[in-house]
Amino acid sequence: METEPITVNGAKKLQDELNDLINNKRQKVIQAIAEAREHGDLKENAEYHAAKEEQGHIEGRIQEIQTLLANAEIIDISKIPDGTKTVVFGATVQVSDLDDNSKTKFKIVGDDEAEIEKGLLSYRSPVAKSLIGKEKGDFVTVTTPKGEKNYEIKKITYE
Repeated sequence: METEPITVNGAKKLQDELNDLINNKRQKVIQAIAEAREHGDLKENAEYHAAKEEQGHIEGRIQEIQTLLANAEIIDISKIPDGTKTVVFGATVQVSDLDDNSKTKFKIVGDDEAEIEKGLLSYRSPVAKSLIGKEKGDFVTVTTPKGEKNYEIKKITYE
């Protein structure tokens, strides 16, 4: 399997979630299963079946995170050389929408970190793909599911 880029912050969040799943949630669901077994007949024991289903979700997520971290290429944006002027993975880009003059800030991150509501764009998204490799002052046209967007890159930071 090929590596997937992820920011240092994204890797930390995944590791924190993994630790919580292993050290807290897994233990709680094991306890819930044990308590449900004490209620008798497992065929019609809704608490038991719910706990077992929850256990399946937890174990699945643990495996998913472990795989993500094992295949992650952690990019430390603070180590970007001074003088870098192009948009790269992990960069924060402020753009101006040329259609309505609104300003938006995007940070280009890995797939698992992406949250469009917070301005965190997957590097695979159409907007991120169009920004990567560009410089301040460049104009970018992006075809999105909502139509064509025209941006001007106003600022690039490496936070």
